[in-house]
Amino acid sequence: MPVIRLFPDALKSPLIARLSRRGRPASHGRRTLSEAEIDHLAGRILLPSLPVTDEELARAEFQDRGQRLARQERWNDLSEAIHHADSVRLATRGGEPAAWLMAFGARGDVVAVAEDALFDGVRPAPDGLMALEEVLSDHPGDYPTALCVALAHVDIAEAWRAAPRARGLGDAEERREEAHHHYGRAADILAPHCGLMLGAPSLAAAQCALLAAHARSPRQVADDYERLITLDPRSPRHMRALGRALLPETGEQFDQLELEARRTASATQAIWGAGAYTWVFLDALVLDAQAMNTIDAGFFTDGLHDILGRHPDQHYANLLAAYCAMALRHHSEAGPAPRQKIAAGLEWVLSQHLKELHPLIWTQALHRPGDSKPLPSRRALVREGRRTALRAIASVFADDMADGSSIAFSPAGMYRLPAM
Repeated sequence: MPVIRLFPDALKSPLIARLSRRGRPASHGRRTLSEAEIDHLAGRILLPSLPVTDEELARAEFQDRGQRLARQERWNDLSEAIHHADSVRLATRGGEPAAWLMAFGARGDVVAVAEDALFDGVRPAPDGLMALEEVLSDHPGDYPTALCVALAHVDIAEAWRAAPRARGLGDAEERREEAHHHYGRAADILAPHCGLMLGAPSLAAAQCALLAAHARSPRQVADDYERLITLDPRSPRHMRALGRALLPETGEQFDQLELEARRTASATQAIWGAGAYTWVFLDALVLDAQAMNTIDAGFFTDGLHDILGRHPDQHYANLLAAYCAMALRHHSEAGPAPRQKIAAGLEWVLSQHLKELHPLIWTQALHRPGDSKPLPSRRALVREGRRTALRAIASVFADDMADGSSIAFSPAGMYRLPAM
């Protein structure tokens, strides 16, 4: 970045020295900024943007492979690919399991048609699911095929739950019954298979995904996820899903969530350090305001350090920064102590690890995990993600930019540029 060469003393900036101290307390007494002031400060954030990331390309490669094999009706080849990916725990650098991604691609065409119909207020035609059911009957006892068909039913069940009110879709009770039917069919398809016995994390993850459709105690949910995480402890996906699954109903206690976050951190300490505690709480903090009042914020921020100490890449830096920023943004009413520690952790991630912006991660965090509402075009998502990130960073460093200076990011780190 040429501007950095013009200011070689930026590396010696008091701001950088101050932010380099681990666990620095968040600033106190900051005034509330207006939307216009935040936008003005965001214009002084110099941050390279990468609209298409290596992680996204890797995920697309596995998804496209699953979709291509399904379209070509090469289900035996798809089954072998999913078997292999499960057996060697093949994943992207960001920890997304390849078997799960290929299964997503394989059912993608059928699910997309059903989701589009429901969004338009029309009952989906049964043709696509019937074709998948025929494939299933042609491959009895084959768990990868069962996985793809069962997850298609799960996706369509969730689409029914999120379907808009429309004359052609019936009332709320009818929509619930449709969703219940698809959840039930998915459970029946998966029943002959056991992800634990087969050593298949993708299958175990699908069986855990069905827990939301049944009245299960938090202890039962935690036990099932514990077995899944034991199968595949290197994937953050399962720990984040555990946190979402353990979010209690309104007014209930969060003790189980906090307990399981600690247990997961203990079980995976050799791999993640304190990082699993952070993974379990990451989505929960964005989804439920009460989670921040339960969290051990010191443990959470230790996990930020341990995750980035083991995976110092930009996917993880963007992911952790985005979800911390959105948690602080969504839940301003939470107690000051945890907010201050998480805000300090966010500043540390931004100042010490962020070097380039991955906008789509910020868009996902903004819309909250699990949000099934239709999203705009990719270009709009990238633009929205960039604006969200720059506003969040500007809010964090507003006091440091009050003198007209700017904040710049590069492969060498974060810099403070004096006002011209």
